[in-house]
Amino acid sequence: MSESVPPHQLEVKLDGSLVEIPSERRSFAAICSYLESLALQQQRILCSLNVDGQPVNLAQPRSRSKRFARIEGETMGLNDVPAQLIKAALQQTANVRTRVQSAVELVLINGGQHARELWWNLSSGLKEPLLTLSLLPENICGPANGRASLMQLRKWQLQQLGCVIKDVDEACRSEDPTALSDALEKRALPWLDMLHESLSLWHESLAPRSRPAYQKA
Repeated sequence: MSESVPPHQLEVKLDGSLVEIPSERRSFAAICSYLESLALQQQRILCSLNVDGQPVNLAQPRSRSKRFARIEGETMGLNDVPAQLIKAALQQTANVRTRVQSAVELVLINGGQHARELWWNLSSGLKEPLLTLSLLPENICGPANGRASLMQLRKWQLQQLGCVIKDVDEACRSEDPTALSDALEKRALPWLDMLHESLSLWHESLAPRSRPAYQKA
């Protein structure tokens, strides 16, 4: 099945603005390439894409057999990269918190070695937001309004994460699964909540950038 879409059935937006797509560009790959070109002409980068309301991975090719009617892209300027990284770290924090919250109950149901394996697999994901933060430049902004600098935040969070993992590991030694469940609830979840709050403050402190209007080339 061809993925080409008739002009009257297709809606394409870039940063909220309707984009008129050239008649020869009707496949998904052709439209994506066109949006990339428009963004680059404005010294911006295509950073996200939704197809019929669903996010797609820009790094993976899309099946040619899938039909589509609406494409919405978002771009960012080079100065917006730090904000996007913090936004990604926020999403990673929310995702891993969901997993930890689920594990609070799962370890009670499973218990024993299976519960410990569940935690050990989960613990590796706790550092993902901090790895994303490590990509941020040190000079994006300094301390303000009594808040710690980004460098201080990262150091504290790394240290705190080490303490959290140590405490939960110690709870794993108990044969009572309640000990592990309590450690997850009282140590891991509060740490993730504090991380999310700190990241939210940093994200809000970065001024929003204006976005260009796009016209057919």
